Amino acid sequence: MNENLPIIVAGGGIGGLAAALALVRQGFSVKVLEQAPEIGEIGAGIQLGPNAFHAFDALGIGDKARGRAVYTDYMVMHDALDEYQVGKIPTGDAFIKRFGNPYAVIHRVDVHLSLLEGAQETGRVEFLTSTRVERIEQDENGVTVHDQHGTAHKGIALIGADGVKSVVRDHYVGDEARVTGHVVYRAVVDKKDFPENLQWNAASIWVGPNCHLVHYPLRGGKQYNVVVTFHSRNKEEWGVTEGSKEEVQSYFQGICPKARQLIELPKTWKRWATADREPIAQWSFGRATLLGDAAHPTTQYMAQGACMAMEDAVTLGEALRVCNNDFTKAFDLYQRSRVARTARIVLSSREMGRIYHAKGVERLVRNELWKGRSAERFYDAMEWLYGWNVDNCLARG
Repeated sequence: MNENLPIIVAGGGIGGLAAALALVRQGFSVKVLEQAPEIGEIGAGIQLGPNAFHAFDALGIGDKARGRAVYTDYMVMHDALDEYQVGKIPTGDAFIKRFGNPYAVIHRVDVHLSLLEGAQETGRVEFLTSTRVERIEQDENGVTVHDQHGTAHKGIALIGADGVKSVVRDHYVGDEARVTGHVVYRAVVDKKDFPENLQWNAASIWVGPNCHLVHYPLRGGKQYNVVVTFHSRNKEEWGVTEGSKEEVQSYFQGICPKARQLIELPKTWKRWATADREPIAQWSFGRATLLGDAAHPTTQYMAQGACMAMEDAVTLGEALRVCNNDFTKAFDLYQRSRVARTARIVLSSREMGRIYHAKGVERLVRNELWKGRSAERFYDAMEWLYGWNVDNCLARG
């Protein structure tokens, strides 16, 4: 195989497109294999920490993403039973000064569009849709990916960015998903239909026994993202289906009227039965490596899934740069740089879910956790997460 071949990226979601941009910036051409009939994204809003904006800038699409984001004034947590304010974190000037970038919320589609536009503008990314990875072969010179049509795609390396049900991960790791039993409902509501007493410019969460609700503005405040999560009483299987308003309402009987308004709003819901996987220490295999949810699928409680995928992409590009495009060395450096950080996200997310959903005495402890805490102390606790950037992304030594 010769160096004129592309790098193959399995998956055209946020992680795959971010990887494609990072690879093009290192001088490679890229072929993206996407199993869906078109390159697109589903979902609703996501939250962007300062680390996401550092990644956008490193990928060359900072202006695109910034123009589509909504910049919050604060993050706030209330107890969904009695409206008690558990914690409030300002995300204004002092936050931006501390971390070098803002906190924002954005529609997932707008993140994907920013990355897609950036990739298309390079002229070096080829997209193949309705193409599912079926089989992978590699030798010391490159990889061959066989799709469901029997076509063989040859490349100098393979990036498995094919999401939570990754075929590439299954080929190399073969582990089982950990279904949480937590169900997430997501919807987007127009501003005119959203309660005025909840139209806060904030990432807002209402936490309750075995459940929570989230809301924040999108698209210049013209829409609001609404997310509700609960512990299912049924045995769940990982996946996305159409939701039922009746099911949502059955899980939120005890919450206060102010928060309860949220579940009355959406006309349609998308229903996610969530899962993650146990963190793994190896996700690079010769000239193949994993990225994003394929490498470290996580629950949503840290609001970092998309951010971690973009961090991965930036780190992968930097590893190739410092290793002079030696794939085996670069993939090893990339993995060493990411394993502990992303595992911390997975494990912290599990623990945050427990804190959100506390009941009984544990709820009372949760409500005391941050009483009287200053903004600076909150920022200190967030330094490990939001202090990431392209200059410190690689493992030392």
